[in-house]
Amino acid sequence: MGAHLQPLALRLLALTFPLVAKGFSDETLEKAAKSEGYCSRILRAQGTRREGYNEFSLRVEGDPEFYKPGNSYRVTLSAATPAYFRGFTLIALKEGKEGDKEEDHAGTFQIIDEEETQFMSNCPVAVTESTPRRRTRIQVFWTAPPTGTGCVILKASIVQKRIIYFQDEGSLTKKICEQDSASEGVTDKPILDCCACGTAKYRLTFYGNWSEKTHPKDFPRRTNHWSAIIGSSHSKNYILWEYGGYASEGVKQVAELGSPVKMEEEIRQQSDEVLTVIKAKAQWPAWQPLNVRAAPSAEFSVDRHRHLMSFLTMLGPSPDWNVGLSAEDLCTKDCGWVQKVVQDLIPWDAGTDSGVTYESPNKPTVPQEKIRPLTSLDHPQSPFYDPEGGSIKLVARVVIERIARKGEQCNIVPDNIDDIVADLAPEEKEEDDTPETCIYSNWSPWSACSSSTCEKGKRMRQRMLKAQLDLSVPCPDTQDFQPCMGPGCSDEDGSTCMMSDWITWSPCSVSCGMGTRSRERYVKQFPEDGSMCKVPTEETEKCIVNEECSPSSCLVTEWGEWDECSASCGTGMKRRHRMIKMTPADGSMCKAETTEAEKCMMPECHTIPCLLSSWSEWSDCSVTCGKGMRTRQRMLKSAAELGDCNEELEQAEKCMLPECPIDCELTEWSQWSECNTSCGKGHMIRTRMIQTEPQFGGTACPETVQRSKCRVRKCLRGPGMEKRRWKEAREKRRSDQAKKSLESEQYPVCRLKPWTAWTECSTLCGGGIQERYMLVKKRSKSTQFTSCKDKKELRACNVHPC
Repeated sequence: MGAHLQPLALRLLALTFPLVAKGFSDETLEKAAKSEGYCSRILRAQGTRREGYNEFSLRVEGDPEFYKPGNSYRVTLSAATPAYFRGFTLIALKEGKEGDKEEDHAGTFQIIDEEETQFMSNCPVAVTESTPRRRTRIQVFWTAPPTGTGCVILKASIVQKRIIYFQDEGSLTKKICEQDSASEGVTDKPILDCCACGTAKYRLTFYGNWSEKTHPKDFPRRTNHWSAIIGSSHSKNYILWEYGGYASEGVKQVAELGSPVKMEEEIRQQSDEVLTVIKAKAQWPAWQPLNVRAAPSAEFSVDRHRHLMSFLTMLGPSPDWNVGLSAEDLCTKDCGWVQKVVQDLIPWDAGTDSGVTYESPNKPTVPQEKIRPLTSLDHPQSPFYDPEGGSIKLVARVVIERIARKGEQCNIVPDNIDDIVADLAPEEKEEDDTPETCIYSNWSPWSACSSSTCEKGKRMRQRMLKAQLDLSVPCPDTQDFQPCMGPGCSDEDGSTCMMSDWITWSPCSVSCGMGTRSRERYVKQFPEDGSMCKVPTEETEKCIVNEECSPSSCLVTEWGEWDECSASCGTGMKRRHRMIKMTPADGSMCKAETTEAEKCMMPECHTIPCLLSSWSEWSDCSVTCGKGMRTRQRMLKSAAELGDCNEELEQAEKCMLPECPIDCELTEWSQWSECNTSCGKGHMIRTRMIQTEPQFGGTACPETVQRSKCRVRKCLRGPGMEKRRWKEAREKRRSDQAKKSLESEQYPVCRLKPWTAWTECSTLCGGGIQERYMLVKKRSKSTQFTSCKDKKELRACNVHPC
């Protein structure tokens, strides 16, 4: 790897060591190029740190005190706002070892994101940044070493503004020891105490990034989806799932079937250890643009006792693959509540099914294996397989953002402006944050509630975007929704039972034919007047799975949840899906439908003719070089019967790409000249002129002169004839000279200097221009010779992207 491509941490180590290192000799520096010596050099370097310096932290997911040999752990290096770092190094070392030898290092790192991290070229056991830039967080997986290794020290160094900070104890160093065999089966999570006060409310938003474009190998086009999200905020005494642990029956049903019912049942059985059950709808298909379908989200709360959160969702179809977070701690060491968590997710294996492809047939894993992250070397048939062992491309991202705090707070670090703004109650925020450049009509009245019972519904109001004065400033939505319930079901009604949403239907009691299924809900709040709740908490219905129970029938799953209605108001369509579990035993085609559609009703539409979608992204430029056009569109969402809409649905603007190559252009060949001899062998020529010089990398000019042999009558050998021929040639030369002299007086010759050197490129990247000139050496004063001018030639340069 060239010096200009080396990571910032490597390059700045050499620059900074004379300033921050102690006891370094020239001999030590000369050995820096060697792998073992360089690793040792990283470990022995020390940097001064001022008292209370805690902007940077190194964290092992779950903050374990002990590791299980062979288990994988997520390691995160982060900077607290507003701090950042440009480069870093991360290394794992056996306790008491100097790092001079290869056997001094413990465990192995696995790259999660190749754009962020890579192995250090001079010390392959260490991890460093891929490119030097501002960053606040990186993540890698660390696989614990084998039994008998003992305690391990994880160390990090931070590069910030050409200063390297090292830590031998504290926030940039973590000690984690091997778990004793006597404590096998006991969770390796330490007893965590939270000192924060009051409660905090968070919103979890899940962004799926699993699609045919990002993960093309064997992608299941018809059945790809994310199952319903299930999780909870909980205490340290209850763990939903963890790497190195075994999947419970609830985790197994999520992992294999995408059903959250059993998992929710398990969570509710831990009522003393759980504060909030976290749920969000399934997504069919797995990915759609955010302007088509909003990312699923759920809100939950934490307190001092239940300050951890976990969740999971199945990547479907798959044998038992999921993504999620385990025991994410939202309590800070400063007795406050974390403001925001952003985690990129890769799939993990629940250890209950041995399939290796998305649609592998059921193959239970016996005995059950431990939960572990998938890798790119698991199996050649795996959709994530990479023979070079590269990182698995991320399939999802989760964002957890604090939206409110309640009760008296006792955080040691004073609140910053972000903390204060995040905690503003909705009624304290400005009612209308519409930009001044967006001109709307007034809001319409609220529609009737979509629910006539005490189940949750929604009502809607609309407004019309009349004008958008600045196209670079996006305008907010033209629709507004609000939760509601039927008459007599308001929160203020003292005799009302506040009920939860219905939990998803249980699986059908049979796998073929007619059976039953059930679903439950629970009482969230009993009536304030002391009366009993008479609302049913359980309901049962008949279900039919695989009506034909014969060898020619195929086994299918139950129907999934209905998608959202395609219409935002009025009548629309909704769909639901199911998957084929097993094809017919007799080898025939499966005739079962996997998609079902039906009409759905939303609140009535108000007569707003111009209900528009957001603008799409700009299209690609219409040309591959030079000047072109690009466009963007938006859709008319309101029905045509509501009236004409005069708003533009398409916009166009000019775009400019690097200049197009210009090829050389020539005239046709001239006639062949006369033979240059009056007798014997000679030659004749023909020429053509350059009409257009090549520019911007165009095709170069070919030859402009061609020569051909010619033969005239034999020359006579007599002396008299030779003398006469010599006399004729002399007379011809005199005549030609006299003619040229006369033409020179009438039409003076235009003389040009040679071409100059090419100028420097006008830009460093993205396509620039170079120029060179041919200047007139002697310019005629005659008005008849106007073509005697300076010449200029152009060509493209530095066309690589910036």
